[in-house]
Amino acid sequence: MNIGIVSLGCAKNLVDTEVMLGILGQEGWQIVSDPQEADVIIVNTCAFIDSAKEESIQTVLEMAEYKKDRCRLLVVCGCMAERYHNDIITELPEVDAVVGTGDYTKIAEVINRAFDGEKVVLYGHMNDDLPEENRVLSTPCYMAYLKIADGCDNCCTYCIIPKLRGHYRSRQMEDIVHEAEELAADGVRELVVIAQDTSRYGVDLYGESRLPELLKALCAIRGIHWVRVLYLYPEAITDELIDTFASEDKIVKYMDIPIQHANDSVLKRMGRHLTHEQLNVLIDKLRSRVPGIVLRTTVIAGFPGETEEQFEELLSFVQDMQFDRLGAFAYSQEEDTPAAKLPDQLPEEVKAERAAKILEAQAEISLSLQNAKIGTIAECLVEGYDEESLMYFGRTAGDAPEVDNTVYFVAEDELTIGEFVMVEILNADAYELVGQAILEDDYE
Repeated sequence: MNIGIVSLGCAKNLVDTEVMLGILGQEGWQIVSDPQEADVIIVNTCAFIDSAKEESIQTVLEMAEYKKDRCRLLVVCGCMAERYHNDIITELPEVDAVVGTGDYTKIAEVINRAFDGEKVVLYGHMNDDLPEENRVLSTPCYMAYLKIADGCDNCCTYCIIPKLRGHYRSRQMEDIVHEAEELAADGVRELVVIAQDTSRYGVDLYGESRLPELLKALCAIRGIHWVRVLYLYPEAITDELIDTFASEDKIVKYMDIPIQHANDSVLKRMGRHLTHEQLNVLIDKLRSRVPGIVLRTTVIAGFPGETEEQFEELLSFVQDMQFDRLGAFAYSQEEDTPAAKLPDQLPEEVKAERAAKILEAQAEISLSLQNAKIGTIAECLVEGYDEESLMYFGRTAGDAPEVDNTVYFVAEDELTIGEFVMVEILNADAYELVGQAILEDDYE
């Protein structure tokens, strides 16, 4: 029989999907990409904010249409399944099984039980130890996400993740390194290290953060060219971690640091742990000690009680800091979070307008920073060839997969997907660079 899986949401969710693919493959199931060919369809959902929930529900309904033809079972997994298991079973009769975030390794058992006619509902095990299972990569062969922990203990007042993913739980370092070695042996060149908060890796297991030690071990693996680290919370970035970034050549000089706001009062209501001034000090330190570092962040506009003056402080902070990459989101009032109960909830149009202003300011910053790269030479990972423009495309070390900018470039020789080349930047706009690959001899 054939299995089709749709994975929604973040890269951490994608790794769970890949684990399910590995389990089902070992059980003899055939994995198909076309849902029309699937006897069983699995939707691994997201429920982080309202828009993610809406996308998840819409996708489940779309996949349910295939039950009119070949599909015999529809299984809903992931965060929405953990959070709304009863509602899904009650309101979506097309769904045959619901599997929460701590039960996805039981997917083969769930499918067998569902084929026997049982409406399977598994949830509530999100605090269990993390499984060590083989997975089937769904990313391009040259890169892979490496999940080092799950859950979160930060308890930001706007965030539902601890209720969906449980407490922070690190994987054993030796298990992570072993997985990374296997990925490298299979041809992976870029490791993207992920967790809800990578900076706290190991605190629960070893009593202190062991992220610097882990990163050094990953950099020692033969075949790995880039090690990229995502989701570093600012208050947990230590001098040791900064020194590791500066000294290890394989670690790309790129930090994804969610700050969320810049006004001290709003930050306190958010449950965040740094002040405006402390953020200034951290960013200055990173830029002085890791030359050329690319900084990405996210901010939330329209948090409950945010005054016009507080928003303007955030806007000015974004303009002053000149972040290389930035995402801005209108605050989403999530049920079962402390922030949802705060007074002075702002109208949706006000929140959207403020987020749009941040993004408009960032677009100008991005264009200026991109134009400054014209005439420079950057190492680029080749990701594909665009038949329309007749150009290769890829990413620099300053661009994370799926979320950041793209480089388009011509090359005299045929290039291989997944190789690294030097590209001279010839033109730019706010989110794309255009250039020409140069021979290594010419570059030297």
